Amino acid sequence: MAEKSFKYVIVGGGVAAGYAAREFTKQGVKPGDLAVISKEAVAPYERPALSKAYLFPEGTARLPGFHVCVGSGGERLLPEWYAEKGISLILSTEIVKADLASKTLISAAGETFKYQVLVIATGSTVLRLSDFGVQGADSKNIFYLREIDDADKLVEVIKAKKNGKAVIVGGGYIGLELSAALRINNIDVSMVYPEPWCMPRLFTADIAAFYEGYYANKGVKIIKGTVAVGFDTNANGEVKEVKLKDGRVLEADIVVVGVGARPLTTLFKGQVEEEKGGIKTDGFMKTSVPDVYAVGDVVTFPLKLYNDIRRVEHVDHARKSAEQAVKAIFAGEQGKSIAEYDYLPYFYSRSFDLSWQFYGDNVGDTVLFGDNNPTSPNPKFGSYWIKDGKVVGAFLEGGNPEENKAIAKVARIQPPVESLDQLTKEGLTFACKI
Repeated sequence: MAEKSFKYVIVGGGVAAGYAAREFTKQGVKPGDLAVISKEAVAPYERPALSKAYLFPEGTARLPGFHVCVGSGGERLLPEWYAEKGISLILSTEIVKADLASKTLISAAGETFKYQVLVIATGSTVLRLSDFGVQGADSKNIFYLREIDDADKLVEVIKAKKNGKAVIVGGGYIGLELSAALRINNIDVSMVYPEPWCMPRLFTADIAAFYEGYYANKGVKIIKGTVAVGFDTNANGEVKEVKLKDGRVLEADIVVVGVGARPLTTLFKGQVEEEKGGIKTDGFMKTSVPDVYAVGDVVTFPLKLYNDIRRVEHVDHARKSAEQAVKAIFAGEQGKSIAEYDYLPYFYSRSFDLSWQFYGDNVGDTVLFGDNNPTSPNPKFGSYWIKDGKVVGAFLEGGNPEENKAIAKVARIQPPVESLDQLTKEGLTFACKI
């Protein structure tokens, strides 16, 4: 097959790839110089939509409605946009070999792509129950959610199993968002997870208690402290029962698994420096290999604010790290300098009528403020994390845009706190007056 050659190649077609492509055009990339190679069949899109409005029975999200960069209020980059800008959008093409020394990528179909500068935007892949040897994990109607194909399969089964029973395995982001989406579709939902409360990587017990109460009031059955250890099927090979470690058996027409993800670094193993499970970069998203940058979920990068290096799996970091890498590429070519990546960790979620945002670091002592009664008509509450006498993290449920900006500012500037009791009393007022 003929070899194709580009000055710049983005490998991966998720959120980070789309935002990188937009930044390339802002920086004045010449037509014909850039290629985006994706194993997905569609142009980059805002992945968070898949666990939210894509599954709704009304007000449903569909492409082309959520192509990047609408998630940050930008222009929708339709496939035609790439063509107009002279960017080669190479879809349904999986790269199976990367030779960084010779600057060569090879696809599953045997195509060869040469580059001068590479941006790694391969993202993550879901952890599967089969990875843990769970019996019956390959049964029909057991679903994972990462790509639009996964969401399409889930939409079909929701229609086919109308008013059926679903078991959600996992109590993190995917578990909470999909439990809500399936309840909205009038599916009977049970959510199973081993931890003592939901979203344990971020939520405190107090925060989690609100969401568990709220979900229970919406009809979601929550089963904590156990895991799925096997599945039984009907004559068609479709899952019909979920066996739990504690001996319980749950009926199920649909099982959705959200037990985490792992960064897709395999292509580059032994060729780039890795740390904490990701590809290590500096504050300009440069890897240990010249002319190779990495962005998004796959990256372990310096978190300047905390003098630490971390890997962050979130759409906000995917967008911002992509823009940083492309700015750094062009600054290097022009002999200019740019500021190092100075990222403030940010996470958010929306489910049912709820919407929360978190900024900063969730370490140290915590204080809870506001109305966190799950039966309140308009619950609004938050939490601060305090370390070494300073506020380092802030969470808010039900905030308006100004209030969310206020908690972001608090997490960024880390104001000192004299009294935890005073902070609890002041609550949101503390953030709004900073």
